[in-house]
Amino acid sequence: MAVAQPSPQVAALLPEARATINRVARSFALAARLLPPQVRGDVDLLYLALRSLDDLVDVQARSSDAERAAATRRIAAIEVWAQAPNAAPINHELNAPEPSDSDGGRELLIFDDLGRRYPLLPRDAVADFLAGMRADLLGPRIATEVDHERYCYQVAGTVGRLMAAILGVSGGVEGDADRAARALGVAMQRTNILRDIDEDLAAGRVYISDEALRAAGLDPAAASGSTSLRDGDRRALLRDQIARADAAYEAGGGGIRHLCHGRRSIATAAALYREILRQIERDGLGRRRPHRPVVGRARKGRILIGALLRDGA
Repeated sequence: MAVAQPSPQVAALLPEARATINRVARSFALAARLLPPQVRGDVDLLYLALRSLDDLVDVQARSSDAERAAATRRIAAIEVWAQAPNAAPINHELNAPEPSDSDGGRELLIFDDLGRRYPLLPRDAVADFLAGMRADLLGPRIATEVDHERYCYQVAGTVGRLMAAILGVSGGVEGDADRAARALGVAMQRTNILRDIDEDLAAGRVYISDEALRAAGLDPAAASGSTSLRDGDRRALLRDQIARADAAYEAGGGGIRHLCHGRRSIATAAALYREILRQIERDGLGRRRPHRPVVGRARKGRILIGALLRDGA
């Protein structure tokens, strides 16, 4: 499948996009090195655009009036784009010669360029991602596992769906591939939450559902602070949440075979993230950790070697 090249204005953002993903998303950046050259740049651009949106939501809530107004205009431009039919062009009056200074901003240029070159790019996923970033900023109170699944979809399942559109999907299985990409993103976000659970609780951030906390014998109203999870509660909670994440990896991993590009890379990313769950288990579940679980270089190396020996693009 031939991939059209980005516009010159968007291509100029590629060095920043590559530097951003290498700096901020190290595990994924490692797997991204296995992507075919014809799509790797577009994956980097997607990450830069999503990171920019995340930053804009933060600016909109916490900065000066002038900065907040500029961020609001740029987010509004993305919301208009996300509601338009696929392949609909943007209003180019939003664009200035320097994309990062325009009302639409570089994120609009990137999304519009990707949408032009990948007609199946799900624009609704961008709108859902924005909703997730806003919920994240407010510190979401997650009542049920259904709510938890929705939140994980908004902040990460959306990314999976967008990635699948860029990597391409075999004809006739688009719906299955979209659902699998969503599940894989949810699995990775569940993993992130478990990896960071102590740090988040110490800061008063609770990303576990009230339903799951109660099932583990915890009072949701008291589930924050550096000592809020006793060992017995932790074991019950983490066993349940790890099982849910593993189930999502199984659901998502089955769709990797449908990708036209990047099967090896996505399988590697999933394996690297899933190994964090195994590290949590090796840490003993109930034992408090002085730092978040880290997959060692030797284990990462074995995963990468396995990926290089695996068939597929």
